[in-house]
Amino acid sequence: MSDLEPTAARIVRHLRDHGHTAYYAGGCVRDMLLGHEPKDYDIATSARPEQVQALFPRTIAVGAHFGVICVLDHGHQFEVATFRSDGAYIDGRHPDAVTFSSPREDAERRDFTVNGMFFDPVARQVIDFVHGRADLDQRLLRAIGDPAARFREDRLRMLRAVRFAAILGFDIHPATWSALHAHAAEIHDVSAERIREELIRIFLHPSRVRGLDLLDQAGLLAPILPELLPLKGCQQPPQFHPEGDVWVHTRAMLALLPPEVTIPLVFSVLFHDIGKPPTFAIDPADGRIRFNTHDKVGARMTRDIMERLRFSRDDIDATVEAVDQHMVFKDVQNMRVAKLKRFMARPHFETEMELHRVDCQSSHAMLDNYAFLRAKQQEFANEPLIPPPLVTGNDLIALGWTPGPKFKEVLDAVQTRQLEGALTTREEALTWIQSDFHSQ
Repeated sequence: MSDLEPTAARIVRHLRDHGHTAYYAGGCVRDMLLGHEPKDYDIATSARPEQVQALFPRTIAVGAHFGVICVLDHGHQFEVATFRSDGAYIDGRHPDAVTFSSPREDAERRDFTVNGMFFDPVARQVIDFVHGRADLDQRLLRAIGDPAARFREDRLRMLRAVRFAAILGFDIHPATWSALHAHAAEIHDVSAERIREELIRIFLHPSRVRGLDLLDQAGLLAPILPELLPLKGCQQPPQFHPEGDVWVHTRAMLALLPPEVTIPLVFSVLFHDIGKPPTFAIDPADGRIRFNTHDKVGARMTRDIMERLRFSRDDIDATVEAVDQHMVFKDVQNMRVAKLKRFMARPHFETEMELHRVDCQSSHAMLDNYAFLRAKQQEFANEPLIPPPLVTGNDLIALGWTPGPKFKEVLDAVQTRQLEGALTTREEALTWIQSDFHSQ
């Protein structure tokens, strides 16, 4: 059993022993009441930041101006925040001033009622000034006070509303929904990094399809991911895509993913066909719908989107590669062994395999290429897909070659024959080079 909650309770008791009020606050209270184990515990207290720092030996002043001190205890970190009320939010993110206040005032400045409750771990009692318990029982997400004011204070709360509604399976209260829809375009005032982190939380969660639908219905998709909107109504060849248009296809793929996914996998699913609308064409010869080069166009669009949202370079590269390569899977059974091994040896191949699986299952349901590749993985399992090279550039120099562009051509040719089993030793490779190539 984790010692996280007992450690949090010990911090609360220590504050209490020194005359301060202290409670668990926010999301951990919500999760406890839902029967979920909280991932962290935030603590709200009447103690001022300097008093908190004086009471605990290891602290970090992560937001002392806002009354927040991080307490380090038994390998865990706990945010201990002084009860406060906020001044005006002049930048759509931070109040221009805070006033240390009472538990009620602190609850009333929070975002949603289900996140505005406190819990006394000593008395084992919920302290609820905002009727969060009733909304929790009704599975309802409701802004505290005036929802438009809450969203103007911190526009990221609009994305948080979508995330909470999706992952908790809650409905959004009509007044909160109306305000969310009315202010959705203002999400542009939030930094790309903060938007990205909320999107990651939404799409990594198993309820990602509902998250996508809520983003769309709230009007948040248009300012954040406008490239997805043209997927709606973009028709596809019915013989390959009986499920419907590209939007329907993409939603179906998201639904087929396992609960646990990586960033490159889920975002490659989301973006793999965004190149279809701009490449849509009807072939005059046979009247069929075509999307020529949609994979390449989509890869460029994917890079632009992820760079705009400040994703990490590793996540961008892996996602773009998956989008760029997703059409290659239809050709794998016709590849020569060397080309196939190189294709399978790429670092994110398993991500691309899962993308290919859900791409097929959500459309024509033909998994023959997927099964072929899984069989090849078994066949090739006893040795590295790309073994150590039989010869190197130094060997070519020893043969009297002058380093230059020819080196890559020769070494690639040797590797191809090695992968296909035609060359198995260094001596065979050197003999073959001398007989089939002329030095520069």
